[in-house]
Amino acid sequence: MADPVVIGLSAVIVAIREGEAVVLTVRPRDGDGRASELAGLPFGPFDPDAHRTFELALRAFVTQQTRFDLGYVEQLYTFGDRGRDAPVANMGPGAAPSRVISVGYLALTPQAVDTHAPDTEWSSWSRFFPYEDWRGGRPRALAVLEVALRRWAEMGRGAEAASRLARARLAFALDGAPWNEERVLERYELLYEAGLAPEAARDRGEACGAPSEELSAALGEPMISDHRRILATALSRLRGKLKYRPVVFELMPEAFTLSALQRTVEAIAGVALHKQNFRRALERAGLVEGLGRLETDTGGRPAELFRFRRELLSARPASGLSLPLLRD
Repeated sequence: MADPVVIGLSAVIVAIREGEAVVLTVRPRDGDGRASELAGLPFGPFDPDAHRTFELALRAFVTQQTRFDLGYVEQLYTFGDRGRDAPVANMGPGAAPSRVISVGYLALTPQAVDTHAPDTEWSSWSRFFPYEDWRGGRPRALAVLEVALRRWAEMGRGAEAASRLARARLAFALDGAPWNEERVLERYELLYEAGLAPEAARDRGEACGAPSEELSAALGEPMISDHRRILATALSRLRGKLKYRPVVFELMPEAFTLSALQRTVEAIAGVALHKQNFRRALERAGLVEGLGRLETDTGGRPAELFRFRRELLSARPASGLSLPLLRD
């Protein structure tokens, strides 16, 4: 008899804390009350009798799990591959093992408030994807991953070896290939396919050889189930959406400086931006307006405060932000 199918909901809740992109994580407990050693995303089952919509169910269980009320929410993707929950998802005490079809959601909040809920914390994305942060130049983690990926490519035969290497070059910007910050999911899935991501051996029921400490750090921390894949999907979506929708303002307070806005964009995109060109592009887009007062708590010269012209959302289609890279 096939395992019963359960519809689950997973939430990637993003905020900015001290200039870093952070995500709310939980450590679910097993039937004996032991917290998981690995972090996961807030998740829970959908009850069609109790919940009118997926989104209402998501908001309810996230608040219950984390004591955190969601603001901006959008549906991300549906994750339904067989074996995606490895080990089998724990949907609560007394629940039978089930195949879980998970509907992922992306949620943005302007403040990473402490939830005071047990087993929850705000975790930097760099814990899970250390190779994604180019704000200080090419990450050291990529040099480590390059060695492992080239070794994996060489294990292929003939055309397969060439194909593997070509994919690695494009995804991880090897041999002078340009870096595309939106390919977060593609990079994670390539590491998974290559057997480098620690989740790969676990999901296949294979013994996992202990990687070197350096390689382990470069790969980032694993998560429960396929939650790191869901997180990679969310980061890819958000990085792409920055450019065509003004979603970054969902991460900003009502009043902000342009420097704070730039740092937020850089934290999400993982790249350094050219200050003057960023401000020129922002002015052309007409998305913000000055408030006529200064922020004095900047540690330097007082800076003008701005607000997002939210009324534009109902007046006309609002574009996203240009990302003029510092190297450009």
